[in-house]
Order: sequence, then C-alpha cells, then structure tokens
Amino acid sequence: MTITKEKDGSKLTVKIEGRLDTTTSPQLEGELKTALDDISELVFDISGLEYISSAGLRVLLTAQKVMNKQGNMTVKGANEAVMEIFEVTGFVDILNIE
Repeated sequence: MTITKEKDGSKLTVKIEGRLDTTTSPQLEGELKTALDDISELVFDISGLEYISSAGLRVLLTAQKVMNKQGNMTVKGANEAVMEIFEVTGFVDILNIE
C-alpha cells in the first residue's frame, strides 16, 4: 500500500493505493494520528485502492469521528469493488462518498 499526503492550509488530501487490510491499516492509522491536527477538510482519494477490509473500514470510521468534531471528510474515487463493500457494510450512510 502507498499513502501520499498533500496538505494545503487546513485541507489534507490522503491518496491510498493498493490494499487497505489488516496488514496495512496500522500504517494508515499511524499516518493519520498526528496529521489531522488543525485540519478542517480531509479528503481520501481512493481511486487507486483495490481492496478494503474491515480493519481498513475501522480506520476510515475513526477518521470520520475525528472530522465530525473539526470539519468535513470526503471519500473520492471508489471503484466498483470498494463501493460494493461500502454499500454492504452500510458505510454509504456514514461516509460522504463522491
């Protein structure tokens, strides 16, 4: 998995490529831990994400909870397979997916 972060003022864009699963989700969690301070807009670009597991969903949910307190979070670029996982798990109702 590759994580690329771009900060523009109080906006942070996190691009995730590869697989977000039990093995890789701690890496994303670690990257986000300190990165969300002073952020009012968080964008996840997951156009390069091939697969997301329940561990990956948990990291997104945790980020959403933080951003509910300090701004907005958007998930962009989900492919069909990832979108299906969001739909089956009910995450389409929790996350702002574009």
